[in-house]
Amino acid sequence: MKTSRIFLFFAILFSVLSAQDELPKLNYFLEGIKVFDIAGDESSIWVASNGNGVFRYDKKSGKWSNYSSDNGKINYDFFYCIDTDDRYVFAGSTDGLFIMDKKRERWSKRKFGQGGQLSNWIRDVVYDEVDDVLWIGRFKYLSKFDIRTRRFHDYDLTVDGNRKSNTIKAIAVDGDSLVWFGTEAGMHKYDKSRRIDDGESLIFYNNRLNYFQGEGETVSISSMIFEQNNMWIGLDEFITEERPEFNLGGLYKFNRRNDWIKYDVTNGLPANGIYDIERTGSYIWVSCYQFGERTKEFYGRGLAVIDSIAEKVIYINDERLPASIYSIYYDGANLWLGSDNGVYVLDLTNTLANWN
Repeated sequence: MKTSRIFLFFAILFSVLSAQDELPKLNYFLEGIKVFDIAGDESSIWVASNGNGVFRYDKKSGKWSNYSSDNGKINYDFFYCIDTDDRYVFAGSTDGLFIMDKKRERWSKRKFGQGGQLSNWIRDVVYDEVDDVLWIGRFKYLSKFDIRTRRFHDYDLTVDGNRKSNTIKAIAVDGDSLVWFGTEAGMHKYDKSRRIDDGESLIFYNNRLNYFQGEGETVSISSMIFEQNNMWIGLDEFITEERPEFNLGGLYKFNRRNDWIKYDVTNGLPANGIYDIERTGSYIWVSCYQFGERTKEFYGRGLAVIDSIAEKVIYINDERLPASIYSIYYDGANLWLGSDNGVYVLDLTNTLANWN
């Protein structure tokens, strides 16, 4: 019954977007806070901010709490990514990995020696509940934290001497047997039945062999999600007058063989740079940006939603939403949007109840 109600909601929502280009009622929190990432557990929503530490939203009480240097609960304020399990919160910063024991509400810090200081910029953290490990994407090198043994392992994923293939930007756990590591030069598919340093365990996808339709000089991965037999891959846009084909951006739907469907400004997206993607049923939410080839600045271009069955793109032209949306998180009832000016929340459950 719950599944059918959710499906009905999205059918209604998509028709409303098509007709009015307007979202239902939004809630808004953390005004003035730059939010880079959002994650959740059964009782809380966790927010990584750039300059104001980590925030927690208690779903039951509706209250926010903060961990920052201002209140002495953590000794660092600049966080880039976040994830959680039932025991810990994992927050990646520009100065290493922070781990909070939820029961004791106490933070510890891990810095990495291999790769120098820049390698302590943690750009993604993803908990793998099947193996009870945390995957850590660093500016240089991939790390794995075995939570049971409390041991860290570092891996060099460099392919053919290309250092950017070892610069991790996004991680996605694919079922119980695969993990994908997105880099500034393509993505690695890892078969967990083998050791990661086994030469047969990793397959690398860049824009050669007609992957990503063979377009651009290179492909830089920003986000990855899964939908039945398909994989959705968001790319960074980075083009200049000198190198107009460098990173073309776009969103790809990949059927895990060699069929690639591309979405960009030519078929409905508001821009070619992809900040983040999220899935709710058969609908894919996409936050976009445009890279200025002359100014070399990032310009947020808002939110779009794709009906993956009809392959139809709708740009959400709603001035209440911010232009720069860095993170999208769906908790099963609400869509959370992390932006350059706080958190915006679309309560899908309440909207469905009101419409019915």
